[in-house]
Amino acid sequence: MAGHPVVDALITRSNRLGADPRNTNYAGGNTSAKGTDRDPVTGEDVELLWVKGSGGDLGTLKESGLATLRLDRMRALVNTYPGVEREDEMVAAFDYCAHGKGGAAPSIDTAMHGLVDAAHVDHLHPDSGIAIATAADGEELTSTIFGDKVVWVPWRRPGFQLGLDIAEIKKQNPQAVGCILGGHGITAWGDTSEESEQNSLWITRTAQAYIAEHSKPEPFGPALQGYAPLPEAERRAKAAALIPTIRAIASADKPQVGHFTDDGVVLDFLAHAEHPRLAALGTSCPDHFLRTKVKPLVLDLPATASVEDSISRLKELHASYREDYQAYYNRHAEPDSPALRGADPAIVLVPGVGMFSFGKDKQTARVAGEFYINAINVMRGAEGLSRYTPIDEREKFRIEYWALEEAKLQRMPQPKELATRIALVTGAASGIGKAIAKRLAAEGAVVAIADLNLEKARQAAAEIGGPDKAIGVAADVSDEEAVKQAIDETLLAFGGLDIVINNAGLSLSKSLLETTAADWDLQHDVMAKGSFLVSKAAAKVLIDQGLGGDIIYISSKNSVFAGPNNIAYSATKADQAHQVRLLAAELGEHQIRVNGINPDGVVQGSGIFASGWGANRAKTYGIEEKDLGKFYAQRTILKREVLPENVANAAFALLSQDLSHTTGLHVPVDAGVAAAFLR
Repeated sequence: MAGHPVVDALITRSNRLGADPRNTNYAGGNTSAKGTDRDPVTGEDVELLWVKGSGGDLGTLKESGLATLRLDRMRALVNTYPGVEREDEMVAAFDYCAHGKGGAAPSIDTAMHGLVDAAHVDHLHPDSGIAIATAADGEELTSTIFGDKVVWVPWRRPGFQLGLDIAEIKKQNPQAVGCILGGHGITAWGDTSEESEQNSLWITRTAQAYIAEHSKPEPFGPALQGYAPLPEAERRAKAAALIPTIRAIASADKPQVGHFTDDGVVLDFLAHAEHPRLAALGTSCPDHFLRTKVKPLVLDLPATASVEDSISRLKELHASYREDYQAYYNRHAEPDSPALRGADPAIVLVPGVGMFSFGKDKQTARVAGEFYINAINVMRGAEGLSRYTPIDEREKFRIEYWALEEAKLQRMPQPKELATRIALVTGAASGIGKAIAKRLAAEGAVVAIADLNLEKARQAAAEIGGPDKAIGVAADVSDEEAVKQAIDETLLAFGGLDIVINNAGLSLSKSLLETTAADWDLQHDVMAKGSFLVSKAAAKVLIDQGLGGDIIYISSKNSVFAGPNNIAYSATKADQAHQVRLLAAELGEHQIRVNGINPDGVVQGSGIFASGWGANRAKTYGIEEKDLGKFYAQRTILKREVLPENVANAAFALLSQDLSHTTGLHVPVDAGVAAAFLR
């Protein structure tokens, strides 16, 4: 069924504009269109405004993401507008202008779109436009670059008054196609959707070209001795070594998920003399500093500084950052201001290494980093032409602790049980490990799926939701260096580690006399030694983070049950079971809990059973391999087959707050095998 042609054109334009990062940042900016549609109550045509709703993203915008308002009612609000001191009340008033069910929640910028006398309006945050908007002589540059086709608008916080201002500017300047909004971004308009888009692109590309042609050669000043980027392998190794400390810094108030980038834009910025001054000035566009906080924490040591010296200095800088942020809050907070939301940095910059960004989930952390790259590009453009002059601190505070922003935060759904937790699951490309990875992700965790088969690990990660939810990493758990690399990849992807599931395993079903030394060594290398190596490497990270953590061993009913023809497998499972007890006793002082799960007979989806173990066990019991799951079920007390999801449920239970005071426990998931009862 075809949609409304005006809406279809608006969605197409929005998606094109939002798909190009030169035009606007993720979830930033908004677009609108005006047109007529039939009122289902009166049957008469009414004028409507369709505008991107609060929090949506232009690049992925769908019709459901639009707010739909009656234009006559929206414009009538001019007559009841109580003035700039009470303009926040106008956002609630938009609800009374809704057409039909109204669609998405209207954003603070709705007035700009409804009051400007143009059929189509775009408000965007291009780096090139914000560079002009934050230049000390932005007004003069606007005139020089665009002539009278683009009008300068001094900084004003987004809202109803800004909409009135821009409407008046368009009225007074009929030749103009848009505005530069001081400290903020651009707005453009047109009689058609195509014209509005072209005007937006013209402003953006014209500013971009002018900066490229007229910028000074070194906008960030001369290169700093010792601050050049480290070679790639060296900087990533240093990043992984620093991450536990940096995550502890970002998570002092509440746990955060991280993202690391060594993008050339960041490395170049940190390699030049002006980066400390510019970083201290903070970002300017409201979308930027709402994500990145008012300013980043910058390590003031050269790239050549040791990891130990860098860690020591980062801890000192964190204490200063928290004091500074508290003072910033105290300077500007009023009796009705929202409470301080935390004094830790969202962005940490390390010269020669890169940028660490943090948020409530991986996407938020990644986008915060992308926004700071936008901010660096803005600084480069402004410094290249003039001097970077963001909006003042008071205005930043008014937006960061805006009652409307606080209300938006309060409307967000409650986080899931495992939100902000970062998990590594070994042997997770199939069977029990895959089921656990899926369950942890469903409960809010981000997951590294480690497996000997990298391609299958990546496929499993893609099934879970891709790089903002899960990644696949190669891991031969019997190789100490491979284990370190898998954990480092997890740290670089998600900024830390909280949960380790020792699940990787294999089995050869043989009698004592048939079991070779090689059979014994292989199984012990993968399960006993492998679990030890993974736990050892992970424990160092968990201790350095200081956030506690969980290690779970997927052991087996066979760790306590003596069955035929599996001497090597059962012995190594008993080794794993005792590692649980030993590590629970040793790591408890660091608030690291260590528990185990003893499954039995998990046939469905099992890599172990598919690789020959199932055929051998079926032969031992004198049954067909296809009947093995049913056979195992019938020998249990509950007469139920154990599935990978049952083990995943137990893992989640151990990780939940319901068992927050439990460590050293083994949970049987075997449908009841009396001979394996723990005594």
